[in-house]
Amino acid sequence: MVDDGPGTGAPIAADRPDDSVRAGACATYFRRLPHPVPPADLVPDLLADPVTRAGAVRHCRLDTATAHQLAEDPNDEVREELAEHPDLPPALRDKLAQDPNLRVALRVFARQDTPEPIRAAIHVQIVSDVPALDWLADPQELDDDELDRQITGEIARAELRTLRLPWVTADPEPYVDSPYVCFRASAAMSDHLPPPLVAQLLDDEESSVRTTMALHARDRIDPDTAERIERTYRPDKMIRWRPADDFSLPADVLRRLATDPDPRMRQLAPRDPDLPVELARRLAADPDHMVRRTIAPHPRLPAEDLTRLLSDPSESVAATAAANPSLPTTVMHQLLALAGL
Repeated sequence: MVDDGPGTGAPIAADRPDDSVRAGACATYFRRLPHPVPPADLVPDLLADPVTRAGAVRHCRLDTATAHQLAEDPNDEVREELAEHPDLPPALRDKLAQDPNLRVALRVFARQDTPEPIRAAIHVQIVSDVPALDWLADPQELDDDELDRQITGEIARAELRTLRLPWVTADPEPYVDSPYVCFRASAAMSDHLPPPLVAQLLDDEESSVRTTMALHARDRIDPDTAERIERTYRPDKMIRWRPADDFSLPADVLRRLATDPDPRMRQLAPRDPDLPVELARRLAADPDHMVRRTIAPHPRLPAEDLTRLLSDPSESVAATAAANPSLPTTVMHQLLALAGL
């Protein structure tokens, strides 16, 4: 039993007999960021125990025999950790590149020392070899192995999209033209790219690259560029943030967007605190409920239009309108009475 770092007094339960306790100890101690180094005399025992092995791989001295043994481990997490080990022999690196678990192969893809042909082959395998999982299909139609394979493929593709590589960011210029989106996005995280390369990445075909570059070149984002990045923003997952949250658009642009064909862009118009009343009324009658919801709390929306939104077919629009402090007092009292307050 050892203490969980200096000053904490919390013991590591790596020597306890219960599997869940030992696994939990490694999960909280060995895998958190930043990763503390366990006592050297404890690592062999952790590595020998199947329950704690995955958490100990990154801390072990990787001799040839140990590396080969770990490469054959049936636990996918063990092979994932091995694939990231800085002392992994090239022959085993190339072997793990062909691992049946795509998440293991992805770790090899992300290594700086991976030869380009191997990296390209892994990329092709991840993005195309495994069919996309049909989440609406009956899971009983697939056997366990196939279902696991498809789920792993989905996870690997998601991790590939969000992968960011510090070693690429540290030396970004060779990767600005990379065929891999994650490499270009990693290059775009640099704050030291020359202007021509910044402009190139701001015009990249992938939204994530454009947005990342914009966030790291704020002083070079004019209103036209900010609007273009916002208009073409395509997030990898459902998040509430959008580029306009960081790159405010001028009032004249916001007013023009009030009549934009794209409802997503019309949602930005209420960010103008001095939005003309006629535009506010137009947005309150917009066919898109998200547009109506964004205008519902606006202080320049006339009381007549605001009151009308209280009976909007969309509950979220009606609720937002009800919270607007500009509601007439009589209407507020009516709402309180209806609520029994």
